[in-house]
Amino acid sequence: MFESQSYSVILERMLERVPADMDKREGSVIYDAIAPAARELATMYVSVDANLRAVFPHTATDEHLDAITEPFGESRKQATFAVRKGLFYGALNTPVDVPLGSRFSISGVKYTVILKLAAGQFELRCEIAGKVGNQKFGTLLPLDYLDGLVSASLTDVLIPGDDKESDDEYRARFMQKVRLPSTSGNKADYKKWALEVDGVGAVQVIPFWNGGGTVKVVIIDTDMKPASTQLVQNVQAYISPAAGYGEGKAPVGASVTLAAAASVQIQVAAKVVRNGTRTLAQIKTDFEKASDDYLASLAFGQDPSVKYAKVGALMLSIPGVQDYTTFQLNGTTGNIAVTEGSVAVRGAVMLSE
Repeated sequence: MFESQSYSVILERMLERVPADMDKREGSVIYDAIAPAARELATMYVSVDANLRAVFPHTATDEHLDAITEPFGESRKQATFAVRKGLFYGALNTPVDVPLGSRFSISGVKYTVILKLAAGQFELRCEIAGKVGNQKFGTLLPLDYLDGLVSASLTDVLIPGDDKESDDEYRARFMQKVRLPSTSGNKADYKKWALEVDGVGAVQVIPFWNGGGTVKVVIIDTDMKPASTQLVQNVQAYISPAAGYGEGKAPVGASVTLAAAASVQIQVAAKVVRNGTRTLAQIKTDFEKASDDYLASLAFGQDPSVKYAKVGALMLSIPGVQDYTTFQLNGTTGNIAVTEGSVAVRGAVMLSE
């Protein structure tokens, strides 16, 4: 707002008020007397501008944004811990139980056993909060000796961990609440309730999906992928553990069904022309990451269809790609439709030269 009030502008304005018959050149008594004051005034304008930005939700950041939203009953989501499924085997590939509290590691990330699911199957919670707990799969190494344990592996993401909510994410959620207030079980209410459960990234609400009084709540996780069975059960228990009885967040009489979004696999096949700076494997890795980010940005959006031209442009933006001669999505050269209750996820990526 006060960007125009720079040191040079203020100094020039002050010098204009000095009579013309006085020496106003740099180094003169008048110039040297005015310059420090101009500098201080410019600094003051910077502070005033920063303070103004700190009191409006669309420009505030960090603790200032937290202070603005707190009177509305909102608070920033903190980082959460991923819950994963672990498989444990002894001799002859026989399932073996491990003690609760046992600790394991994979690629430097540590997990603790917290719950038994079945023989040789346990829930493990990551010891580091955030999305890092969702990323690793494969062989687990025990941190202490466990008698009879031959192999251990980390598999499904039961409840994804999430990073601390950024300013942009928190601001968008707060503005949505203010502009679309929840009222007595409206759609905004169901979205709010579902998002209050750790691990939920986005929500679609489908009223009257199976007749009067029915509501279907479709969720995806914080990685913008179909929610796990465990996460669906957690949200169901939070919103409506018993249909119509009002024992959860949902009002009496509402029959609420929670469901994970259906996945629409997006397979890519392309013949790539490299410029010689990177290998095909490196190009594939980067393209898969860019595709994941693009598909996540579409999840439960106003237009969730996957654009053929956009994915093609992503390929051309990858370092090492000069051009491509063929490019197909799911065997076609057109857009891929994603219907309500579904989310696009990356399938096989097949690149050749």
